[in-house]
Amino acid sequence: MLNGPLGGKIIKYALPLALTGILQQLFNAADVAVVGRFCGKEAMAAVGGNAPVIGLLVNLFVGISLGSNVMIARSVGQGKRENVEKAVHTSVIVALIGGLLILAAGEIFVSDIVRVLGVPEDAAAMSEKYLRIYLLGMPVILLYNFEAAIFRSCGNTKTPLLALSVSGVANVLLNVFFVVELGMDADGVSAATVLSNLISSLILFIVLTRTEQDIRLDVKKLRIDFPMLREIMKIGIPAGIQGMIFSFANIVIQSAVNSLGTTVVAASSAAFNLEVFAYYVMNSFGQACTTFVGQNYGAGKNDRCIRTLKLCIMQSFFLTASVCILIFISGRQLLSIFNKDPDVIAAGYIRLTYIFIAYLFSFCLEVLSGYLRGFGISFVTALCSVVGICGVRLLWIFTVFERSRDYATIMMVYPVSLCFNTLTILVVLLIIRPSKRMCLADEPEKQT
Repeated sequence: MLNGPLGGKIIKYALPLALTGILQQLFNAADVAVVGRFCGKEAMAAVGGNAPVIGLLVNLFVGISLGSNVMIARSVGQGKRENVEKAVHTSVIVALIGGLLILAAGEIFVSDIVRVLGVPEDAAAMSEKYLRIYLLGMPVILLYNFEAAIFRSCGNTKTPLLALSVSGVANVLLNVFFVVELGMDADGVSAATVLSNLISSLILFIVLTRTEQDIRLDVKKLRIDFPMLREIMKIGIPAGIQGMIFSFANIVIQSAVNSLGTTVVAASSAAFNLEVFAYYVMNSFGQACTTFVGQNYGAGKNDRCIRTLKLCIMQSFFLTASVCILIFISGRQLLSIFNKDPDVIAAGYIRLTYIFIAYLFSFCLEVLSGYLRGFGISFVTALCSVVGICGVRLLWIFTVFERSRDYATIMMVYPVSLCFNTLTILVVLLIIRPSKRMCLADEPEKQT
């Protein structure tokens, strides 16, 4: 990351990362497809209706894992092995404790969560079972995310991909076994998800204990280093809160979708499992930008930080656009994999149309946010997203949607909010100009 041409290295970093997300989503899509084919659209609604609240519970700690990524990458760039070790061991403990806290709190409020979501009555019981089982897997789900962040911080995106490939195959097989063989419904795919995440987290844990890199994990050294934890939290908590508030806004949107009936909920769930393939492509370049900038900033190579930003924007645009076009052209056929109901397919295609319009702005937003986080500037990006995305979405649902209660009106909120937030982040970047400020800050030291 610190020397030589950047273009090829960014691609080599981002593509396995994108494939990891896509593969993960394929296995999630398998959950929806299995229940849609063998249990009906009510089970689809039970699985899909929980997506925003699961995102809300997970995103805080996924954001904190981003803080781990930045601190490890920066320490690698600075050549500070001791700090790398502290960050790795602290991150693993935080993941396990965080998972247990979410499990405990979530199980207490499961019934209230399902009621607030407004899941259709014919899917509510299945939805509650699905969520209860899913929460049992939170410690291993968060552990996998933190372990993957540790590997990515030093440029290794292939190992998390391989671990996910193994666990994903297990997930599909377990889906079929629980649902088709044992006759379970949404609870079957939830159990399969928990067990497959246990497999992937164990694989990465074992590899971390055996690697010869600076990120090696020693079980005897597992403890929290509080100064390092403070630095991780400084970057990670704003990103996590941003993700939580983002998910809260999506819960409000999901509640609006749920109010339109089981068919629309099932359609939204099916379309979501297609659109996120494109999202993971652009998100991978945002994460690549964070890691490359983090290491080069740590090494004092600010010119490479700027080149990373430009390359990530160009590469993200071309690859994200290609995936969007492929999905959009074959959208109706792909939606029919989940459910052959014509009404479900028609509503799902409406969602794809509006989401892909929104992605015209989102690819740029992901990279710009990743660039700022690479410098450790996390609070500003979080604040912009709270106002630019969450604020706009909440305002839209409680005003525009109330006047015109149809699915297209709900979906229009995505391009509107993402356009506003992208422009906001761009203005912030032009004002802060972090690379130039870092260069100026280094000048006295260089003169000395």
